[in-house]
Amino acid sequence: MTHQSLAAVLEAWAAGDGTRRAVAATVAALADAARDIAALVADGPLAGRLGAAVTENVQGEVQKELDRLADERILAAARSAPVAAFASEELDHPVVLDPLAPLLLAVDPLDGSSNIDTNVSIGTIFSILPAPADFPTFAPEPGADIEHAPFLQKGRAQLAAGYVIYGPQTALVLTVGSGTWLFTLDRRAGLFKLTGERLAIPAETREFAINASNSRHWDDPIRSYVEDLLAGDAGVRGQDFNMRWIASLVAECHRILVRGGVFLYPADRRKGYHEGRLRLMYEANPIAFVVEQAGGGASTGTDAILDLEPARLHQRVPFIFGSHNEIERIEHHHAFPDATSDRAPLFGKRGLFRE
Repeated sequence: MTHQSLAAVLEAWAAGDGTRRAVAATVAALADAARDIAALVADGPLAGRLGAAVTENVQGEVQKELDRLADERILAAARSAPVAAFASEELDHPVVLDPLAPLLLAVDPLDGSSNIDTNVSIGTIFSILPAPADFPTFAPEPGADIEHAPFLQKGRAQLAAGYVIYGPQTALVLTVGSGTWLFTLDRRAGLFKLTGERLAIPAETREFAINASNSRHWDDPIRSYVEDLLAGDAGVRGQDFNMRWIASLVAECHRILVRGGVFLYPADRRKGYHEGRLRLMYEANPIAFVVEQAGGGASTGTDAILDLEPARLHQRVPFIFGSHNEIERIEHHHAFPDATSDRAPLFGKRGLFRE
């Protein structure tokens, strides 16, 4: 079977459209960087102490050596693409590249980096936005830091988004707003090749992912929803569910794209978690775009992720995504908390796991 290359697919999609050609060139540059990062990941300890802590990033999180190397390679790729400014999880402010270019690029260079030493799948997440028409007034000189304002666009403004997952296979998942594509890296040829078109997340699922160790901190809507799942065929759902938790966003998303499921990283009562933990601009928005284009849903529990008005580049949000019908059920638990509270004993205030 012959698989089209990423370059061929992008060329056919872009045709003679200037904006599309800019997006295609940026995705191609990211794919080149991802191929290099994949080689580093595959070498593991042979490439050095990639999981060693280097410093803290601007989020106050431990930055690993591979975080730094991935950020460097993606920034270098962005410099070769029609990108006006580059924003990263690892940087406090966006960096100007070409003030006259038509695109903005926001990335999480290495999602799941706490898993580097354990050989669990990790990845790169990216979001491509249009540069505002007045962008040069924000950034007259390349190389300068700028304020966040040009990036503060709703997720529905994204022109393209996706992620690369570095696992047993290296795969690039991409949407340009007309379905979700899957490309797999042919290591011998050094090319990403199309292996899945119009990915579709099943609307129904019996699989969910959440860190249950935080159950004592959850708000009642999340607590009641998970209780319903854990009650299995004896509860209101009338069927058994399986729980997964990888602690790597790209790995969780990839599993859901392949076989369905729902992922929950809600806000909770812990200090620093009241607004959620995952970043809106370069984690939630691009994953939500990919998921919606595959027929799934993405929500805070009350609002669609892609409809949120961002206030800060590094803004954190509750993030729930996956099979459409489960997202609707979770939103129902938030909209009608009195109808679902204290229904099951597993995590209830008077149950086995008392507060």
